Amino acid sequence: MSKYRYVAKDWNGKTIKGVLEMAEKSQVAESVKSSGLVLLSIEEEKSNYLNQLYRKFFVRVKLKDISTMTRQLSTMMTAGLPLTDALALLKNQSEANVAMYEILDSCLTQVRGGQPLGKSLEKFRNVFGEAYIASISAGEDAGVLEEILTKLAANLEGENEFNGKVKGAMIYPVIVIIGMVIVATIMLVFVIPKLLGLYTDFGSKLPASTQFLMDMSGFMVKWWFLLPIVSAGIFAGLRIGDKNANFRLQRDTYKLKVPIIGELNVKTMLANTIRTLSMLLSAGIGLVDALKIVAKVADNEQYSQAYIRIAERVQKGFSVSNSFEETGIFPVIVNQMVSTGEATGKLDEVLMRVSDYFASEAAESVKALTSAIEPLIMIVLGIGVGFLVIAVIMPIYNLTSSF
Repeated sequence: MSKYRYVAKDWNGKTIKGVLEMAEKSQVAESVKSSGLVLLSIEEEKSNYLNQLYRKFFVRVKLKDISTMTRQLSTMMTAGLPLTDALALLKNQSEANVAMYEILDSCLTQVRGGQPLGKSLEKFRNVFGEAYIASISAGEDAGVLEEILTKLAANLEGENEFNGKVKGAMIYPVIVIIGMVIVATIMLVFVIPKLLGLYTDFGSKLPASTQFLMDMSGFMVKWWFLLPIVSAGIFAGLRIGDKNANFRLQRDTYKLKVPIIGELNVKTMLANTIRTLSMLLSAGIGLVDALKIVAKVADNEQYSQAYIRIAERVQKGFSVSNSFEETGIFPVIVNQMVSTGEATGKLDEVLMRVSDYFASEAAESVKALTSAIEPLIMIVLGIGVGFLVIAVIMPIYNLTSSF
């Protein structure tokens, strides 16, 4: 299979550009003409390793892009526009976003060839995720794709808004910490060696704080290259460990025990997974299948395994509320609300309320965390500056007092 770039015009005279992956150039020409376009040119896309590497690591489809695309597709289809026409319009609007353009181009080609939208999205499972594709497929099977797209759009917009609040609240502390690290590195590598080098000429005994600062500065100057190597080694080790379920379980269990941050992780994870579970149930997907999908999207191995156990117990005939309670890791409010939803037959609606509750709690926790971090940063910065001043000035004081 090769990739071919084509240029064509529609009946309104608008230039259409696209990329198709097919065995031969003639197949591309047939596909373009069958779409009602007038073909102008076809060129085989040469494989460029650097271009592929750039797209792999830097060109990404963001959650906001998927949210916007889903909302636009939902609006178009609700207005009565056929799926192929809606996809074609979205593709033409996303020429600036290369990754999204190629996804929509591939989906449009497959849908025009008779494939369902959900099936065409499976190739991009790493972009859209299990829950999104499963919901689309369920909506197509039930003939309510427009309704499912509307719910998906609302769900993604809620998730995107929540993530934006979390990231926005953490920008200031992260910038300050990065600034502190950069300034400390510059001081240790460039400034301190020249400043403290003067003290060695006097031959007097240096205070412990000054000697410690000199040793640290000397280490940084001599072995600075070890820092990126060690960092890369730790990163590689974590990536390798991610492939092992036991490692992920131990790591994620520890993460949940970290004061304040662990509680925030639980609330964030519960807000996202319970919202996804509610959306899947409202899309008509069976509870067992929905729980298994949520287990795959849960960003925590402990809760992922818990959702799998719940699915297995429900499949064996146990009640949903009892299965949630049996795991022993879900907050009491989740167990109570699941029991209420199960009794009333409105589990999806109740779960959405629970998700909104945890999203609100997580937002409040983020505010509290940032409020606590700011004075803590100032204290650490003050201690660091104080230590630096003492380490630099003490030798001068000792020298002057000896005369």
